[in-house]
Amino acid sequence: MFLHQQINQLLHHELPRSLEIFAPEMMLCVAVLLLLLGRMLGWQRRVPMHVIALLGALFVFLGVFAQFLFLRGGTAFGIPALLTNLWQLTPAGAGTPGVYLSGLLIHDQFAVLLRLGLSLFLVLMVVLTMLSGIPDHDDAQDFYALMFGATLGMMLAVGVSHLLMFFLAVEMMSVPSYVLVGFQKGRRKAGEAALKYVMYGAAAAGVMLYGISLVAGLLGTFELPLLAQRVTQILPQSGLSQSSAISMTLLLGILLILAGLCFKLALVPFHFWCPDAFEGASAEVAAFLSIASKVASFALLVRLAVAFAGTSTALHQLCLILGLLLGVIAIVSTTYGNLAAYLQTNLKRLLAYSTIAQAGYMVMAVSAMLVLLSTPSGTVPYPAQSATRCVEGLIYYLAVYLFMNLAAFACVALLRNEIFSEEIDAYRGLFTGNSTVKCLCLCLTGSFFSLVGIPPMGGAFAKLLVFISVYQAGSVHWFLWVVLVAGAVNSVISLFYYMRVLKAIFLSDRTEGTPKLRMSPLLGGFVAIITVPIVALGASPLMADLSETALRAAWTLFS
Repeated sequence: MFLHQQINQLLHHELPRSLEIFAPEMMLCVAVLLLLLGRMLGWQRRVPMHVIALLGALFVFLGVFAQFLFLRGGTAFGIPALLTNLWQLTPAGAGTPGVYLSGLLIHDQFAVLLRLGLSLFLVLMVVLTMLSGIPDHDDAQDFYALMFGATLGMMLAVGVSHLLMFFLAVEMMSVPSYVLVGFQKGRRKAGEAALKYVMYGAAAAGVMLYGISLVAGLLGTFELPLLAQRVTQILPQSGLSQSSAISMTLLLGILLILAGLCFKLALVPFHFWCPDAFEGASAEVAAFLSIASKVASFALLVRLAVAFAGTSTALHQLCLILGLLLGVIAIVSTTYGNLAAYLQTNLKRLLAYSTIAQAGYMVMAVSAMLVLLSTPSGTVPYPAQSATRCVEGLIYYLAVYLFMNLAAFACVALLRNEIFSEEIDAYRGLFTGNSTVKCLCLCLTGSFFSLVGIPPMGGAFAKLLVFISVYQAGSVHWFLWVVLVAGAVNSVISLFYYMRVLKAIFLSDRTEGTPKLRMSPLLGGFVAIITVPIVALGASPLMADLSETALRAAWTLFS
């Protein structure tokens, strides 16, 4: 009888709900199958593969957007109601937060919001590749199948609720990325970069898997929501102890998992693959690695950190140790990334080190969150609310980062097709080109100013939210004041190497004999569309809307 009830529960409640929530990811799988069938059956001679890719990406975006609106309760009429009916969303399915697929994944506003960002980014990436011409006609189906497969892993990553799914999602988004880096088969640098990426990635995956086995074996569960409870059960009331084998094994396991995540985030000292991979890969692939993998990896980091939040002494000590460790990594990553960028002559390598530094800024929010969660009850008023503000700042930063980094890499990709170089010297005097070239130069300037954090760009407000979180955490532990000062100083330092590129574009003379550049207005229009949100998220009412949405999503992690 019990087995019969379980089967009925699975078939009539859990399975329909899981399929309803998982529908956008299944659309990604369908798009991948169509792309692979296109190669097998020779469809590319009749139907351009980028059309299938674009339609698939749009369907995925609309599916996640419908879930986002439905979960917020804004589907009474108009387009939201149409999307709700199209995707057959129900209150018991996509309208109810909670775990699905037998507890492997969780459906909440945090996961849906980040899935929405990833699906939007996928649409923009497909459009960018259509305009830039990479991939070419013959390889398009393979390229998009790999990109869609990696995106599927990333969309799984933002909603993990189980350590096995945690590892599976990381590998699903990593393995296609290795191939994408070496996709330009005729380039020696691409092959070398892909080989380095694979070697480092394999080592990081082994380290992470070992850490997961230690944590799960010690705590007796793979479920993230149960980790804090099990830590409280196996550790004494006195908390962590250097003489306790259980304490040291648990800490080692968590650190090994963090090492794997730091590799995906390109944080120092796990960053070695990043500059070579960015330089060897096309600018389009570098944009994909720089943005999409960051969103998914930070979601994993936040999920893991929140899993160890609780009221016991051991959990408070654990959160404090991890928070301070991430604070050190944040300082080293921002400082090293900004200083190393000074020495670069290739713009993609410069943006790679900029990516390392930007990841350092974002991890400051996670560090502050953990430190705030380490406070005993009554020490700091409403620590969970303060921790929510940290996640709000991180989500806002990721949203702005999507547009400002995509705009920068889009400019590099589109200009590469005209000047046939990605060296900074090749950008000398570019502002003398036609109106489209001038538009690209101005958009690149806006992106750089936002990366630095200069008002009224969105990057300035995003950094402000993160720094406010670090400031609040400074009242718990003095080291967060050091993190805050390091972040502010590094923001000033970063201005100089971005200005070196802008100086070449606006103030240097074009090399003698080089023809004046002329580009299609369509290219300038696309980059302008991606650049507008950078300004809007720093100087428009959209700031309040995104901040409120990010706060709601963050609160679901602690409620």
